[in-house]
Amino acid sequence: MAGMQLAPVAGRARIEVLDVLRGLAILGIFYMNIPFMAVSVPRAMFDPTLIGWAPADAHAWKAVQVLLEGTQRCVLQFLFGAGLMVLTTRIVDPDGPVAVADLYFRRTLWLLAFGVFDVFAMLWPGDILHIYALAALFLFPFRRLGPKTLVAIGSLMALFQLVTGGVHYAQRADLLARHRAVEASVAAHRPLTSADQATLSQWRTWDSHKVMPPTAQALQRIEPAAHHSGFVAYATFLWGGYLNFIYPSLLGGVAEAFFAMCIGIALWKWGVIQGRRSARFYVGLTIAAYAVAVPLRWIGADDEVSRELIPRLGWVTTELARLVMGLGHVGLVNLLMLTVPGRALLAPFRAAGRTAFSIYFLETVIGVWFLFAPWGPGLWGRMSWAGMASTATAVVLAVLVVANVWVRFFAMGPLEWLWRSLAYKQRQPFRHPTRASNTLSTPEADAAVPLPA
Repeated sequence: MAGMQLAPVAGRARIEVLDVLRGLAILGIFYMNIPFMAVSVPRAMFDPTLIGWAPADAHAWKAVQVLLEGTQRCVLQFLFGAGLMVLTTRIVDPDGPVAVADLYFRRTLWLLAFGVFDVFAMLWPGDILHIYALAALFLFPFRRLGPKTLVAIGSLMALFQLVTGGVHYAQRADLLARHRAVEASVAAHRPLTSADQATLSQWRTWDSHKVMPPTAQALQRIEPAAHHSGFVAYATFLWGGYLNFIYPSLLGGVAEAFFAMCIGIALWKWGVIQGRRSARFYVGLTIAAYAVAVPLRWIGADDEVSRELIPRLGWVTTELARLVMGLGHVGLVNLLMLTVPGRALLAPFRAAGRTAFSIYFLETVIGVWFLFAPWGPGLWGRMSWAGMASTATAVVLAVLVVANVWVRFFAMGPLEWLWRSLAYKQRQPFRHPTRASNTLSTPEADAAVPLPA
């Protein structure tokens, strides 16, 4: 496999835009992760208004919900699908398909191992490496499908939510209408029928769980002690967070990643994600995507903080809006990369993209092991949404500086080096190597493959 010849890299611009997209996404994802490190997880998940709700907090929370929540994951999932195509379409050796499949699955299995390590050794229950790896195990055979078929497959989860969420929406709307009718009967002093009594009973059941479910309430009771005790209590709590909240929904997370990866393959085949389309195309894509996604996500965010038992648009459109917003981000970044000012603005994020794997773990170290750990500066539970957004911004800027300094001296991040060395079964160059050969393990080939994070 070491001697397998690859086609030359087809232009640096494609690699650069993938690096920039990956760098922006891996840094942006910290804005979503920090609430699950810094404050009460049940409150952050089920009622964000319980964590400080001054105007600045409301604006910070809503900005993250509309622009970033889920969309950074989405871009990374698109990149994973595109990366599969980068890896497979550059092969010219007759034995290439077998060899690249061997490499692909070995890389994926090592990624799964890193993800499990992140959950149980690094104590990050929100890890997505193992979710991406599990999804990627099913992805390889789909690379040969046409882009329209891939988009149809990739849209299945959004379609499923449209149907099931629509049913849920209709049920809540019907209950709300019936409850209002009962209230009118009570106000008019009319006797209640058995159907009215059933409506009131159903309403009370839904109302008792409108803030957070019982499991989350139980978690909230033990959370403060875990963050003010020693390592064992802290680790046990975080492991429990994974086993009680993430693991039960693992199948859904894997499905979300797999379907978005299929769309990523289609975007590569259409030349969209790697910057092969015109500026006019990217202008249209960006405007159309944001015009659809921003209103849907804005309304969904408003619904999420409402304590009323109203039908919620997010039940129907969350996944659709997430995918469309991700497309908008892809369009905007590619559009900026076609301009001189845009390339200059985004240039620092290339380094973050080339060290994304290491950055992902570094963000965990900063949050879980230092800032909000029981032995840290004692910040857990003391931040509002605006404070968390400010802290995330400071961390992102610091990490971005470190990444840019690092790539001046090294060809890849330390964990990138370890992952690739394990995948290729040979020690990879750590410092910038000479470009003497164009083999499967060249830095150019690896730089083109988006690192999942």
